[in-house]
Amino acid sequence: MKSFNITGFIKITLIALLVLWVMLLIKPFIGILAWAVILAIALSPVFKWFTEILGIKRKGILTKIFSTIILGLLLIPTYLLTSSIIQSIDQTVSKVERNELQIAPPSIEVKDWPLIGPDLYKNWQELAADSRNYLNTHQEFIKKLGSEGAKKFAGVLGTILSFVLSTIIAIILMTNADNAYSNSVKFMNKLYADNKGQQLLLIARDTVRNVVKGILFVAILQAVLCFIGFKFFGIPAASIFAFVVLIAAIIGLPVTLVVLPTILIAFNMADDQLTAVIFTVYIIIVSLMDNVLKPILLAKGLKTPMVLILIGALGGVLLHGIIGLFIGTVLLAVMHQLYLAWIAQEDTSIKEDITLATVGLEESNQTDTTE
Repeated sequence: MKSFNITGFIKITLIALLVLWVMLLIKPFIGILAWAVILAIALSPVFKWFTEILGIKRKGILTKIFSTIILGLLLIPTYLLTSSIIQSIDQTVSKVERNELQIAPPSIEVKDWPLIGPDLYKNWQELAADSRNYLNTHQEFIKKLGSEGAKKFAGVLGTILSFVLSTIIAIILMTNADNAYSNSVKFMNKLYADNKGQQLLLIARDTVRNVVKGILFVAILQAVLCFIGFKFFGIPAASIFAFVVLIAAIIGLPVTLVVLPTILIAFNMADDQLTAVIFTVYIIIVSLMDNVLKPILLAKGLKTPMVLILIGALGGVLLHGIIGLFIGTVLLAVMHQLYLAWIAQEDTSIKEDITLATVGLEESNQTDTTE
């Protein structure tokens, strides 16, 4: 029996403690760093194209120009959306205080809606008749709802600020993309046998880029098109509804359910039914876009089955939040590749065993024949 190697045990313990210490130090920043890596992977082709177009060789100037453009594209819409939401809330509160808030009364058909029809019709009618009195009557519920909404909104603003910081870090990473890629390949080759780490790294890269295109891009496109429709047809609180559409599309909820209230509002606000029908057709088409675009963009260029990508995205969101979109899909894609490699190795071993057995049987038959 071999003696216990106390020196090796101490080395392993010290390394484990150092790794744990490092993890505790970077724990508050793991989300920001993860987003930075994801953004660097997703924006790398854009950065490369941008570099070739401008032909600027000095990285410092190039980084400043690219950072200004990306941050402008991120911060300007964020500012416009935030100011629009705050302005909408402020105008609504002012109208309520002056008892000038006008809400179209519900149509009689609302009563016939299953489950929620009678209660919705009653509350809607009371709100339309005297909004100030209705809000005073339900003051506690409104305060609770407003408090929860304010907390959620503050959380969203914090996420946006973290996203801005992640974008800055991502741009820094992209300026050193070659070194980062080389070191990542070396690290993956240490973990994966037969130097196939690069293959897994490329799978992870392609998965992240496809998720960005198939989920984030489609969600932003749906939110923008919905916002245009809401504004054009005069739906109140258009920016708030568009923001809800964006969140629902990212986390995988049916956008059609989110835009359903705007359709009801359109039918109650429109002077003629044709306008409401046109709005309904437009908004339904936009809400169903993800059913067509997501499968195309998510599965393009990937060997991972579509069902695994969707399971990874939804499961990742439930477990880790929005960042789980990428963590879940990348993890399942890599595990799928490992499974395929393991199966291939098993098949190779079986074939080799069959070949050896066949050769042995032939040699045995030849020996018997000779005898």
